[in-house]
Amino acid sequence: MARPQKNRKICNPPPMKGFKPFGIPLCKAEKIKLTYEEYESIRLVNYVMLPQDKAAEKMNVSRPTITRIYNKALKIIAKAFVEGKAIEIAGGNYKFEKEWFKCKKCHKLIQGVNNHIKCENCLLYNENELINLNLS
Repeated sequence: MARPQKNRKICNPPPMKGFKPFGIPLCKAEKIKLTYEEYESIRLVNYVMLPQDKAAEKMNVSRPTITRIYNKALKIIAKAFVEGKAIEIAGGNYKFEKEWFKCKKCHKLIQGVNNHIKCENCLLYNENELINLNLS
C-alpha cells in the first residue's frame, strides 16, 4: 500500500484561476489542470529563482519530490502552450502557509480576514463577500 502524500506548503495562492490561449474563446478551449503545488514549484524555481533544494524546503517536501512536481508542471504548461489549451489552477495536496481569502466582488487576495479593506467595488456587498481559500 502506498504511503499517503503529505500536504505541500504553499506560501501564496495564485492571483488568478488560470490562463487561456489568446484568440480562442474559453468555451472552445480544452482545459488542462495545473495543481496548486505545481504552480508553487514554477513560482519558486522560475519566478523567485530559488534553487530546487531551497524550493523543496519552502514547500516542505524532499528535493526529488520538488523535481517531480516541477517537471510535471513544465510538461503541463508546454502542452497547453503548444496545443492551445487553457490552464486551470486548482486542487492538489496542499496547505497554505497562512490563512487566505478572496473577495467575491473585487477578486483581491487577502491574507487574513481582518486585513480586508473594502474598496469601492465591495462597499455595497454583504458580509459574506470573502471566500476562504484554505477550505477549497
